[in-house]
Amino acid sequence: MGHPFPIREIARQAGLSEATVDRVLNGRGGVRESTEREVRQAIADLDRQRTQVRLVGRTFMIDIVMQTPERFSTAVRNALEAELPDLHPAVVRSRFHFRETAPVKELVGTLDRIVRRGSQGVILKAPDVPEITAAVGRLVAAGIPVVTLVTDLPASARLAYVGIDNRAAGATAAYLMGQWLGDRPGNVLTSLSSGFFRNEEEREMGFRSTMRARYPERALVEITEGHGLDATQYELVRAALKRDPDIRAVYSIGGGNIATLRAFADLGRECAVFVAHDLDHDNTRLLHEQRLSAVLHHDLRQDVREACRIVMRAHDALAPAGPTLPSAIQVVTPYNLPTAQPR
Repeated sequence: MGHPFPIREIARQAGLSEATVDRVLNGRGGVRESTEREVRQAIADLDRQRTQVRLVGRTFMIDIVMQTPERFSTAVRNALEAELPDLHPAVVRSRFHFRETAPVKELVGTLDRIVRRGSQGVILKAPDVPEITAAVGRLVAAGIPVVTLVTDLPASARLAYVGIDNRAAGATAAYLMGQWLGDRPGNVLTSLSSGFFRNEEEREMGFRSTMRARYPERALVEITEGHGLDATQYELVRAALKRDPDIRAVYSIGGGNIATLRAFADLGRECAVFVAHDLDHDNTRLLHEQRLSAVLHHDLRQDVREACRIVMRAHDALAPAGPTLPSAIQVVTPYNLPTAQPR
């Protein structure tokens, strides 16, 4: 496992003891396979990040904890690492803790380990449940500021939320849906990854209330708990389409859009309008292929930059600023895709 990094630096990146890292690097045994993976990942992260930043000045170690499909966690990782050179006066180093699905107790365990290991800050995307709220309280009590990203935990002790106004995003989706469907008949499928993420709940509320006010004749059919993963999403969509032959449009709040389109195709059904969220690699390709009508997007690089700056301000590394405003909601179609695409 060749590398140019001191054991102390690898241990800090991995959140492990120097003795454990030394055992892994020298093949002495007595460590779990998962621990070996953490060391390898730490070396890979250090290698990527050293090409983008000079390790001088004040350094902040920030933990990014997210329950989200891989396509979105990859977009967040790429956005953060692209922003590293500009996050001055401090240098930001990052540890990533990503899970596509996870029991709440596993996420709580990750947050509690960060309390024990120490960190300068946590950027968090997690379900809005009491156990997570309590874990955030323990982080803050330990002097570790928490910033929620994309989805909020408003009852927690988090320092700030960074992301879009999700209710406004849902209302925007309803406006587009109604305009594009026009007078054509048909019901709309709304798809959530989970009912425990506040951002999705707020998007659904904004969508439903606007549809009810503007297009009361159009029925909404909801599916949830697909976790944005193609395998589970496909079965949920297929079952919904079989139950309701009048579904002809989709508002995808939680992802799994390739699977959703495949379910329509396999049943020989048309999806006349499809509005989704986030310009990840899947949605970028689907827009290029004109299989999505529009994607409601927000600048992830701007969001992660702001999240890091909030952490820096918490440690007096930057001057105080006013309240964090919601990110701008961008409506992206096949005809106005940004030049620089997520990797």
